[in-house]
Amino acid sequence: MDDLTPEQRRKNMQHIRSKDTGIEVKLRKALWHKGYRYRKNYKELPGKPDIVLMKYKIAIFCDSEFFHGKDWPELEKRILRGSNSEYWYGKITRNMERDSEVNRTLYGKGWTVLRFWGKDIEKHLDECIKVVNEAVFDQMLLIDA
Repeated sequence: MDDLTPEQRRKNMQHIRSKDTGIEVKLRKALWHKGYRYRKNYKELPGKPDIVLMKYKIAIFCDSEFFHGKDWPELEKRILRGSNSEYWYGKITRNMERDSEVNRTLYGKGWTVLRFWGKDIEKHLDECIKVVNEAVFDQMLLIDA
């Protein structure tokens, strides 16, 4: 159940960013430090990826667990018990559908899509960078072939 009043919850939700979130900035700084150059929130691609490595055709999304439905069976139960459940259920299921559509579209255009959960970026940044390094290496093999 929600411990906040509707007014407190509304104020909290209004301050959630769609760009330049803490997890995006953290991953971008680490990629920059490793020598990767990128574009932010690239509007020319479906889904406006948070980070795009143009040279390697890699689109990276930094997804928050709540808004993108991580551990959906458990989250779904929480949402259905909470307030405004119809709105949140529809919003999150549509986000998950859109994520799948964006992935399919980008794959179809020859892009590699990487999606990282916010907690993984916060707690296991080195593993996220390792995944990016592996994707870059795979793309370099394709380019050289």
